[in-house]
Amino acid sequence: MNPRWLLPVDGSLPALRAVDHVIAEALATPLEPEVLLLNVQHPLPSDISRFVRTDVVHDYHRETGDAALASARARLHAAGIGHGEHVMVGEIAPTIVDFAREHDCSLIIMGARGLGSVSGLLLGSVTQRVIHLTDLPVVVVK
Repeated sequence: MNPRWLLPVDGSLPALRAVDHVIAEALATPLEPEVLLLNVQHPLPSDISRFVRTDVVHDYHRETGDAALASARARLHAAGIGHGEHVMVGEIAPTIVDFAREHDCSLIIMGARGLGSVSGLLLGSVTQRVIHLTDLPVVVVK
């Protein structure tokens, strides 16, 4: 059975470095991994969403997520690596971990943002939370 790798992306440069790492690893391994791209959107605040139709909010999240996936999609396509694409809404780190568990991923590969508090300076707070919440191996690409 081929490995299933989760690649959470947000369109940032660190996320694209993780995509490049996945491409290099996928091309070097004899078993072609199944790559799952995931973008997690923050829910809109209730003071906004209560005044906007549900289908409009859904379309907003889908379009914003699709835009965040675009560069990763293009790089994987150019390398000839098949992948699945998913956009979800929720708290980012727990959503990534739950998605990985529900889809039987064997590995999570993500970029280090380096934004946020002093404790999150090197990895980024989302990356730190994913590492803390999951029992799966996590590859962090700088």
